[in-house]
Amino acid sequence: MRRIKLTKLFNHFFHSEKTGGMVLIGCTVLSIVIANSSFGADYLHFWHQNIGFSIGNFDMHHPVEYWVNDGLMAIFFLMIGLEIERELYAGELSSVRNALLPVFAALGGMLTPALFHFILNHGTAEQAGIGIPMATDIAFALGILSLLGNRVPPSLKIFLAALAIIDDLGAIIVIAVFYTKGFSLAYFGMAMGIFGLLIIFNRLKLRNLALYLIPGVVMWYCMLQSGVHATISGILLAFALPFGDGSEKSPSYRLQHFLHMPVAFIILPIFALANTGIVFEPGWQKGFSSRNTLGIMSGLILGKPIGILLFCFAAIKLRISRLPGELNWKHIAGAGILAGIGFTMSIFITLLAFDDAATIVNSKIAVLSASVIAGIAGFFFLKMLCKRNAANE
Repeated sequence: MRRIKLTKLFNHFFHSEKTGGMVLIGCTVLSIVIANSSFGADYLHFWHQNIGFSIGNFDMHHPVEYWVNDGLMAIFFLMIGLEIERELYAGELSSVRNALLPVFAALGGMLTPALFHFILNHGTAEQAGIGIPMATDIAFALGILSLLGNRVPPSLKIFLAALAIIDDLGAIIVIAVFYTKGFSLAYFGMAMGIFGLLIIFNRLKLRNLALYLIPGVVMWYCMLQSGVHATISGILLAFALPFGDGSEKSPSYRLQHFLHMPVAFIILPIFALANTGIVFEPGWQKGFSSRNTLGIMSGLILGKPIGILLFCFAAIKLRISRLPGELNWKHIAGAGILAGIGFTMSIFITLLAFDDAATIVNSKIAVLSASVIAGIAGFFFLKMLCKRNAANE
């Protein structure tokens, strides 16, 4: 059987996400340990203290946690946008035939978990958490898959990566549409005006990155003031950057290549440290009986694989797409289980969905618990599958 050859850029992406996933695990464990130690109060205070600057009436003093979630994460979203752009122009999503299966998988992996949460929380204050179980964490999912080494078919790596990227795009749309607060048309109009200017620069084939990044910062500020979450500006900036032929000289490639390491080893670990400092108060286990927690966990653990399998099955039976030659339905099921690792995007949406501190903590615990279960279950499921396939060869 012909083996699929992975591109150099995809291999770089896969291995950076793999190692970054391991770093994320370490930072998460470290954050939880410190938060529940004698240093816990000082640790949490650090993330909540205000830092910034003022110029006249212009005040930009905010908590450290705010700068991480609204500032640094905009760079993460810029990276996600560049990855989506690459996949659309030159990657696995550039061919309609190749793209349709992960597109259907992502739709099933978003809608079904959301339905699980909605059924359990419809009409309650926690209904706003419907977007939490919709997301898949690329770094963690690919990190777990990488532990299986070369026993995993290359097409499964591509399928899971494409699924997670499309999933992230869906989560971004959900954030933009459903988690907008205090909308300001004036600031939003200015942000869109800057985006339009950047598109004109693109059409004029201007390739100097500074011409895009400096207005991009102003667009971020306008988006921040508009009420639409500021991180969306990262996605808009990514799609405004010239892709050209996708060569190493294109602005899109150069920025994506530059951002890989800082995002994987600085920005996401800082996000984990800032947002997983969960203090386990006495009786914290009672949170597992809440509808919101059950909705998040059932959505990630059950909704993800069920939705992905059903939507892929429908796409293939309707002859809209086809199953890659190296894969079978058990591979798709294994990818569906790993897609239940929510983490980064799920926690991010949690912070947008709720204001109540107890609900946020319980939601984070639910996300972490479900992600651990999905990661372990997906790893052992695919490990047994790979052993059986090797024994039959």
